Amino acid sequence: MSAVVLIVQIPLGFYLVDLDFGEERITIENIHVILGLTVFYLVILRLINKILNPSPKLAPGIFVGQKFLAKLNHVLLYVAILSITISGILKKLFNGETLIIFFKEIKIKDNFELADQFYNIHIYSNYTIIALISLHILAVIAHRLLFKDNLLKRML
Repeated sequence: MSAVVLIVQIPLGFYLVDLDFGEERITIENIHVILGLTVFYLVILRLINKILNPSPKLAPGIFVGQKFLAKLNHVLLYVAILSITISGILKKLFNGETLIIFFKEIKIKDNFELADQFYNIHIYSNYTIIALISLHILAVIAHRLLFKDNLLKRML
C-alpha cells in the first residue's frame, strides 16, 4: 500500500514544485500532505510489525553480499521515507503552517531559514528514494532473468 502511495506522491511533488500559488496549488499540496502523512503512519506501523514479526530468513543459496545489499536497501528505504516525511512536516511547520500529527494540532514559531533547509532535505531524500526504488526494481528483474527465481512472488 505504501509503495502505491509513494508512486503517486513522487510525481505529485514534482508537479507541485512548478505550480504558482493559488487554489490549485493549495488543493494539490493538501492532497500531498495527507498522502505523505498516510505513508508516514503506514511506515511506522510496518516498522512496529517488523519488530514484532521479523522477516523470514533469506534462502540459504543467496551469497552474503546479496543478503547485505538487500538488507541495506530496505534500511535505506525506511530512512529515506522517514526523512522525506519528517523534513516535509518540519518544512511546513517552520513556514508557520499548522499540521495535525498523531491527532494533535501542531504549530511552531516560523523560521524560514530552517524551512528552506528542511525543504532541501525533502528534495534530496526524494531523489534518494527514487534511486532506491529503481535499485529495488532492478534487483527484482535481475532475480527473474539472471537467477531464475521469482523474488517478486516472495515479496508479495
